[in-house]
Amino acid sequence: MDADSCPVKEEIVEISRGFGVSLIFVASYNHVRNDSLGGSWHYVDSDKEAADLFIMNHANAGDIAVTQDIGLASTLLSKKVTVLDPRGNLYEEKDIESALHMRYLSAKARRSGKYGKGPKPFTREDRIRFEKNFIKILSKIKGDF
Repeated sequence: MDADSCPVKEEIVEISRGFGVSLIFVASYNHVRNDSLGGSWHYVDSDKEAADLFIMNHANAGDIAVTQDIGLASTLLSKKVTVLDPRGNLYEEKDIESALHMRYLSAKARRSGKYGKGPKPFTREDRIRFEKNFIKILSKIKGDF
């Protein structure tokens, strides 16, 4: 779990407990928490890609990852990791290439001075969708669905 900017950490802990799933949160030292929330926390350097590299190097087929980073999601999908974003959207192989292309076009536009509105605010509906889809994924893995 890419924990630096994840708004659903508490939900992940609560839902995972119900399924008996172990958690690993990965965050930079800039985001050290005094309360661990639960799960195992692994802190990495504050370099831009340090958390992503740790996750890429330690994720295995069958794991579940939560991240909003499309590049990380792409790499994890190729390792047969189930990847969900904090808004509850499942990343899928069939869609990842177009998502990467859109990311590239957005970055290109920003470099030329064109800035969009930024991401939509995180809503209660996003949180509910995340909970629903995270439960569905864990249920499938546990054979309850």
